[in-house]
Amino acid sequence: MTPKKKEEPQKEILPHKEQKEIKEHKEPVKAFLSKERVLTESSDDARELYNQSRYGNLLDDGRVQLSLIETLYLIEKKRLIVHDSRNKIIDFEGFLKKSQKVEPNFWVRYCVYKDIRNRGYIIKTALKFGADFRIYDRGVKPGEDHARWVVFPVHESSSLTWYEFSAKNRVAHSTKKRLLIGAVDDEGDVTYWEVRWLRP
Repeated sequence: MTPKKKEEPQKEILPHKEQKEIKEHKEPVKAFLSKERVLTESSDDARELYNQSRYGNLLDDGRVQLSLIETLYLIEKKRLIVHDSRNKIIDFEGFLKKSQKVEPNFWVRYCVYKDIRNRGYIIKTALKFGADFRIYDRGVKPGEDHARWVVFPVHESSSLTWYEFSAKNRVAHSTKKRLLIGAVDDEGDVTYWEVRWLRP
């Protein structure tokens, strides 16, 4: 009987963040949901969400405008408390339900967003590039350098035609970014497939 060849471990496309002590925030930031927009209060803690981790967009009046996905993530991390128009607090489940009515494929997109953020990367929307998200290398903030990847979240049971796959590849190639397909399973776990152009 011949000994089995030892398999070398594959290098992860997006390695996990090294575990560090997370600084406790005293109070969650207060925010308000108005239609499909979430705006924080104007406070130092709110601006820190933007300055430190690039959540949302900083407005001239000092408030931060957050996407629905960013908001849900910050609610889950207990860094944000969201109020509706009647000043009632919206919990994680309630906010998820509201978001799923507004955005198609919201849960799949959220699973990818959450996984990337938990790995220590900054992830922002990439609608102007024709993709769901763009991902920056660790330690790089938007504006300092370009994003490294564009990512398309899909459910693992969904199918893509060659035409759709090629279109996604063209988006990544034309923006000089690498293409990631984030496949989400029924438990919400994500597997990434990185696609690159090869010249024969």
